[in-house]
Amino acid sequence: MSRSFSRSLDLFARAARVIPGGIYGHTHPAATLPMASPYYATRGEGCRYWDADGNGYIDYLCAYGPMILGYHHPEVEAAAERQRALGDCFNHPTPLAVDLAERLVALVDFAAWAVFGKNGSDMTTWALQVAREHTGRKKILRADGAYHGSHAWCTPGHGGLIEEDYAHIHGFTWNDLEDFERRLKEHRGQVAGVIVTPFHHPAFGDSVLPAPGFLQGVEAACRREGVVLILDDVRGGFRLHRGGSHRLFGFEPDLICFSKALGNGYPISAALGRQLLQRAAGRVFLTGSFWNNAVPMAAALACLDVFAREDVPAKVAATGRLLRAGMERLSAKHGVPVRYTGPDAMPFMSFADETNFFRSQTFCKETIRRGAFFHPHHNWFLSAAHTPADIEETLEIADAAFEVVADEFRRPGKAV
Repeated sequence: MSRSFSRSLDLFARAARVIPGGIYGHTHPAATLPMASPYYATRGEGCRYWDADGNGYIDYLCAYGPMILGYHHPEVEAAAERQRALGDCFNHPTPLAVDLAERLVALVDFAAWAVFGKNGSDMTTWALQVAREHTGRKKILRADGAYHGSHAWCTPGHGGLIEEDYAHIHGFTWNDLEDFERRLKEHRGQVAGVIVTPFHHPAFGDSVLPAPGFLQGVEAACRREGVVLILDDVRGGFRLHRGGSHRLFGFEPDLICFSKALGNGYPISAALGRQLLQRAAGRVFLTGSFWNNAVPMAAALACLDVFAREDVPAKVAATGRLLRAGMERLSAKHGVPVRYTGPDAMPFMSFADETNFFRSQTFCKETIRRGAFFHPHHNWFLSAAHTPADIEETLEIADAAFEVVADEFRRPGKAV
């Protein structure tokens, strides 16, 4: 049952000599399970991928979200290959940029225009600039603990930052409309924008759906105060609703940021906005040598074709419900209570009454050993490539993992 990571460890040792940290950012081994989870991937197919040592996994992280249709989806790959034969990076955009902008504007109910980048951080940071340009104000409100990217105003890191990076960024408590209104009043006339996710999905914490009326209250306050409401839909976009996650939760932003699932793994992001923001958007400089690359746009258009033909959010949610029901049944069977939070398409499971992540880490370590990849600290993702048979196989693995957790943490004196 144990798996070898010898080649991964050799690669990591080599990397540590030439790459800061060996592996940096959220994919560093320390963020998951060092010596127990894979370090490097080599190939993927459907809902499975293989690491540098040849170990295979049913994937419940989906490359941290992008693989909405599964690895190596034939229709997406064919579209990308057709464009690759013609070229990818040019002096100019290709007609695909126009095609993709038109398709997205037609899809998102409030949108009049679209722009493109490579990462979610590109779009969230640019959206803040548009809000500031439109309003002539400086301050931004965001929920405490929310992740909006890796740029200086929102990074969860520490190195290289100065106070000025976040001097005009102010937090409020998720689902606390009174606290939000208090912050808005405190900075009345100075707030350019409010940025929210469709639900709260902090790392090292349970996911929290919006309370009834919370996002609608935020929207109403923004309209009243002339504040731009920005939806960071980088994680949820196209997985929760084809036209943007605001449609699922019943509110309407002014700007929306997509990435991850838009290209099924190809590097592309987008921001879409209302007509009244188009002039300000045109004044905020936006560019990158690779931001108009044609291959990711061809992949994104193919994804939109699949989304239009198949109800991907409904399919993913249905599969997610099977996983949720199975995990809750196994939790009860083994007498190990869990909290299973977030939408079924992108859930998170933690262990009830735990003051640390030891149980989660043990559970994920055991599932990884048996061939199912779960993350102990980050929300999970399901894809359209996951089938009921994959869920059944996964639950057999989870059954054994729950048994290990139950045995491990019933030992006298074991830390909880």
